[in-house]
Amino acid sequence: MPFDMETVLALAGLLLVAGAAVGFLAGLFGVGGGAVSVPVLYEAFGLLGIDDSVRMPLAVGTSLALIVPTSLQSARGHYLRGAIDMPTLRLWAFPILFGVIAGSVIARYSDPWVFKLVFIGVAGVVSVRMLRGSGWTVASALPGAGIMRLFGAAIGFLSSLMGIGGGAISNLILSLFGTPIHRAVATSAGVGVLISIPGAIGYVFAGWGKAGLPPDAFGYVSLLGFLLMLPTSFLTTRFGVRAAHGLGKRQLELLFGLFLMTVCLRFLYDILA
Repeated sequence: MPFDMETVLALAGLLLVAGAAVGFLAGLFGVGGGAVSVPVLYEAFGLLGIDDSVRMPLAVGTSLALIVPTSLQSARGHYLRGAIDMPTLRLWAFPILFGVIAGSVIARYSDPWVFKLVFIGVAGVVSVRMLRGSGWTVASALPGAGIMRLFGAAIGFLSSLMGIGGGAISNLILSLFGTPIHRAVATSAGVGVLISIPGAIGYVFAGWGKAGLPPDAFGYVSLLGFLLMLPTSFLTTRFGVRAAHGLGKRQLELLFGLFLMTVCLRFLYDILA
């Protein structure tokens, strides 16, 4: 599908602005920004005329690649503030990796609606939890190592299908078990590192040789989308970290909940349309 120079520049500008939003949200909510980058990339790939059969997984894979540098910077910022729960992060490391690998294998054979449905289901539950506030808890302390490992595998699996850094899911789990929101956000930034690197590699292999992909694609990762969104996302992550530590607990919960609900409504509309 041909484009004139004006359209190409407008698309590039959209991706640059989206990259700035992705970076800021990575620091603010402890997420990799996939809930923003996935729908934006999905629309951008639609404008480029990319086949619907690969459009959604290409957006997911590119999002995971983009999350790698933003998550690294976000996690570093929170780590320097001493806010990350390192024992929990170490306990989750291998289960998350297992879940990411399983999700990447399934991604190769799944229809586009599967990715959207997983996105809506998980983000919808998380948004309701955040909007309700701290009254929705199941315990005042984290469960034992066995259950925590199951949680880790679920975080890796679902996040790899959603194209997110796992912050939304890990925030939910940690908050349900009484972890303060700022510590949950910081730990989720570390989770993003554990998910994004193997997830991006997995999607390269999952999409390798698939028909309908653009020339710049490495499997399900678009090099053009990655390069256009990376600079601004990397630059704005630090501002998100600073904003997170300047907000109150309830303010952060409400912002996170409203943000996720908006994304859910967007994908629900896409499925029903």
